[in-house]
Amino acid sequence: MNEPDMSAVRATAEAWLAAEPDVDMREELGALLHGSEAELRERFSGRLQFGTAGLRAAVGAGPQRMNRLVVQQAAAGLVEYLLANVPDVRERGVIIGYDMRRKSDAFALDTARVCAARGVKALLFDDIVPTPVLAWNIRATGAAAGVMVTASHNPPADNGYKVYLDTGSQIVPPADIDIAGCIDDVDPCAVELSAETDPLIVRLGTAEMEAYLAAVPAVRLCPDVPGVAVAYTAMHGVGGATLLAAFDRAGLPAPAVVEQQQQPDGTFPTVAFPNPEEPGAMDLLMACAAEAGALLAIANDPDADRLGAAIPAGVGAGGPADAGAGWRRLGGDEIGWLLADHVLRHTEPAAGEPDTRLVITTLVSSSLLGRMAATHGVTCLETFTGFKWIGHTVLQHPDLRFVFGYEQALGYLVCGQPLDKDGITAAVMLAEVAALAAAEGVTLQQRLDAISATYGRHVMAEKSLRMAPADGAAAVARLRAEPPTEVDGLAVTAVQWFEEAGLLRLQLGDALRLQVRPSGTEPKVKLYGEGIDCEPAEYLEALAALLA
Repeated sequence: MNEPDMSAVRATAEAWLAAEPDVDMREELGALLHGSEAELRERFSGRLQFGTAGLRAAVGAGPQRMNRLVVQQAAAGLVEYLLANVPDVRERGVIIGYDMRRKSDAFALDTARVCAARGVKALLFDDIVPTPVLAWNIRATGAAAGVMVTASHNPPADNGYKVYLDTGSQIVPPADIDIAGCIDDVDPCAVELSAETDPLIVRLGTAEMEAYLAAVPAVRLCPDVPGVAVAYTAMHGVGGATLLAAFDRAGLPAPAVVEQQQQPDGTFPTVAFPNPEEPGAMDLLMACAAEAGALLAIANDPDADRLGAAIPAGVGAGGPADAGAGWRRLGGDEIGWLLADHVLRHTEPAAGEPDTRLVITTLVSSSLLGRMAATHGVTCLETFTGFKWIGHTVLQHPDLRFVFGYEQALGYLVCGQPLDKDGITAAVMLAEVAALAAAEGVTLQQRLDAISATYGRHVMAEKSLRMAPADGAAAVARLRAEPPTEVDGLAVTAVQWFEEAGLLRLQLGDALRLQVRPSGTEPKVKLYGEGIDCEPAEYLEALAALLA
């Protein structure tokens, strides 16, 4: 590809400088114009691509970063899409939430002003809000779409822009492609904004939060079981106050909280990477749990749509290891198994009716959910990577009663609304799981051991290879074209290709499954292994060698 002419790059950058509303971004643009040509070219060659994850990048100047001009362009494209496809969008409006990251409030207000300028009502939360609360209220308010300004569990420098349609589920193709096309037609330097006081901008207060919280008690399946001691961290995100209120509404005792991480703070002063999956991110939580004598430690990511957990280590403990006195972090699948076991044992079909219960998981999550569902006579469906596909699958099966869905990247849905992962209601249910285990005289580790004894010990492993996106896609394509007949001496007995996920699955007998796909958001290829009563890690290493 030919690089753009520097004179054209400079002309674009100067147009952005003239349109940029924020002083800090203007200063950054000025420095870019007087600095490295390579950096200026990188910032102004193309733009952030809108996809099924919306937008996500570091906050900074230019079309390859998150800033107000990029957000205004995205909002204008979204509104054009809605006006063309939703006849009553002006009256139903767009509901908009935001977290505590840098410029989140400005991005949300700009989105509302873009809506109002086109005659579309904007329902704007007047304070920071967890992603599940925004998603839940899309259907509750009858909004035509929802926007959440958040970078979820990304590094502190990032921000993002997540879009939902009126189902309360994240967008999937072709909506993302159509919205991206509308965004392409918008000049980011000439987006019309209404006044901040435009009457079409409706400020949302506490009613929508109260509506969400009022639905929380229904999550409990064994409401008479008294709660046990739990420790919690909000990881500097927006979930802290909402989770405490949710526990109270659900009749559970307030958890001990990690005070250093309870208040929202977009600089994340105690964690370099605010993701419960990252080693060390839950160290303060596990120390708090040990001090409080808790039986369970739980963590939300910064926008509270994910749930991490740790339990006291004991006999038979295994899995991800972290610093912490006698505690271990649970893998995402382990949390899924505990929740699924609880849901399947404590829900049932209506008397005299066929069992229409539905559970859903993703391709790269453990196959154990399917075994559990089969034992209980429940339908289990497997869908593509990304929680948006779980919501989409629920919508495709209105004849079935959805009761549980999860993906191994700490995403769980334990109720019918929103159709997106919810780390708050999942936390309530996991606390109930711990309480019921204690009432029955067992630990959570013993509960996991019992699941393994019933269905086989499922061992999960993951590995990532750093590769440029094009190189990673090419490596997976080569492996697909000529799949191995054996991996580390074990015969490959079946090969499956999942086109929309870009995922290759290799089955090595009944006990071992290996999978590989290019990442959709990072320059890497991801590999996943699952062994039943065997260790998959060495086979994953051998498969990785075939990609080099």
